[in-house]
Amino acid sequence: MTQPLVAIRSVSKNFGEFQALDRVSLDVWTGEVLCLIGASGSGKTTLLRCINQLTPVDSGGIWLDGELLGVREEGGQLHRLTERQIARQRLKTGMVFQRFNLFPHKTALENITEGPVQVQGRKPEEARAEAMELLARVGLAAKANAYPSQLSGGQQQRVAIARALAMKPMLMLFDEPTSALDPELVGEVLTVMKELARSGMTMMVVTHELGFAREVADTVVYMDHGAIVESGPAAEVLGRPREVRTQSFLSAVI
Repeated sequence: MTQPLVAIRSVSKNFGEFQALDRVSLDVWTGEVLCLIGASGSGKTTLLRCINQLTPVDSGGIWLDGELLGVREEGGQLHRLTERQIARQRLKTGMVFQRFNLFPHKTALENITEGPVQVQGRKPEEARAEAMELLARVGLAAKANAYPSQLSGGQQQRVAIARALAMKPMLMLFDEPTSALDPELVGEVLTVMKELARSGMTMMVVTHELGFAREVADTVVYMDHGAIVESGPAAEVLGRPREVRTQSFLSAVI
């Protein structure tokens, strides 16, 4: 691998006077699992939203698979891409949110096939077969015809993961995927994510589940006030943090 799958260079983002991201630079390599940790408001979610182009950056740049996201360079100037062009770039990523965002009027199977059929133009029977495989992968083959209201929160989140995978992304983004779940349901979602990590999927995960990060992450990044304070192998950042701010955060949450 000569270049990272995701290259983030000096990215800043302000919301009014609040600086959500402060010159963030980061590489994510193909097959890597990177966990972002830090207090609420530290910039973790904003960073994911910038990668998925739900939030435009103010300065700096993000490259995915060698392609600059959101803008094109022409005549020495940067021009924002059209919504159609941004949507095409966004297909390379799958995002799983805190809330499940499933269509309430569609079954689990229909939720998963919607994107491949309507957005990617794939054949319905092909999309359906792949959706059933994905439901089996997340342990929900028996719930294909269930509606979201008939599923627990953990089951809904597993359907949401299957829905994102159905688009065949090269990068999966998880924004605190277990934070809205009852404690007894967290484990079933983390189990699916661990299997996904073992399969070689490139993943960026915003999480407060430090046990998951310790077990699965190749790299842990601690953010505070919109900046990266410390990053490195999970065993080092979580077990032997160098920075005082990292040490203080971990002592407060462990």
